[in-house]
Amino acid sequence: MTEQRTFADATLSNKRRTTHCAQSLTEMDQVMPWATVEALVAPHYPTAGRGRRPLPMATMLRIYFLQQWFNLSDLQAEDMLYDSESMRRFARIDLRSDTVPDETTICKFRHLLEAHQLTARMFDAVKALLEERRLLLKAGTIVDAIIIGAPSSTKNATPSRDPEMRQTKKGNPCYFGMKMHLGTDRRGIIHPITTTDAATTDITQLPPLLHGQETTLYGDKAYDKADDKLQWELSCGRYLVNTSGKRPALGDAINRTRSQIRAMVEHPSQVNTRQWGFTTLRYRGFTKKYGSRVRARNARGSIPCAAPMGAAGHVVSARAPRSAGTGRFRPPSGAPRPSYARRSAPAGAQPFHTARDS
Repeated sequence: MTEQRTFADATLSNKRRTTHCAQSLTEMDQVMPWATVEALVAPHYPTAGRGRRPLPMATMLRIYFLQQWFNLSDLQAEDMLYDSESMRRFARIDLRSDTVPDETTICKFRHLLEAHQLTARMFDAVKALLEERRLLLKAGTIVDAIIIGAPSSTKNATPSRDPEMRQTKKGNPCYFGMKMHLGTDRRGIIHPITTTDAATTDITQLPPLLHGQETTLYGDKAYDKADDKLQWELSCGRYLVNTSGKRPALGDAINRTRSQIRAMVEHPSQVNTRQWGFTTLRYRGFTKKYGSRVRARNARGSIPCAAPMGAAGHVVSARAPRSAGTGRFRPPSGAPRPSYARRSAPAGAQPFHTARDS
């Protein structure tokens, strides 16, 4: 992207109002650890040689994140690069001199990340960076699970549903799809993620969601187990999981008090489902679903909740609008920042991002 300004750039820069979409992308451009992420992809990205010269890796990586944040297919991502000026600025694309990647190029880059499991390494790198900057609290863990639906129709090439997905019942409705199991600290920052089919019970995924340094455990009634409670009490830990079954009025009051803290785990769930539109799976198989979307989305989601950016000690948040649930794509329109996003940084925390990781 050239640095020379055109009359169109000057006109856009003098707009009276900056859209929430442009503001969100500007904030994410500042807080994302691009140098760390690009270093993971660089050994696997093709270099110039025989044949057509590959597009800049930084541009393809930014387009990939745009796909995840705005819930775009490959074709929709290509279309939005032509339609949205704020997305082109974020992706470092100038229509005068740069080539806009087509849907096939975007698809091949996504397959490259899946083949080398790079999205999982991105999530681990972001988590390690949060730990290094002392922004990830480890005294307590809050656990929860989210049901993400999968298409149940058999009107496809193989006349069958996804064999890796299963059906479960939550209340009266039945759901076909998968579960995303989350473990967060008391500020809602995700540290482990696991995925299973929807029929897997939540409590079976409790061990992978713990990092081993907790002194307190929070969870809803699905994680209540007498043996686990006894084990935590013997190890001098606090087992603050909501009690299941019949209980007196005092038990209900205790559950409500615990739920006020446990509710922090619902914030990443709300970001995934309501703000990013991650309610229905786009691809088949856990490799694509888990590798290409879950890890990439939650690696991005952990940064705004933890990164103290301003001198006042607050964190910034960028909210991505969800797309329409139909086959037609609704252009991104901004939305107000979530209320949980502005929280004071913990004592002794170091700045998450300095000088663009240079």
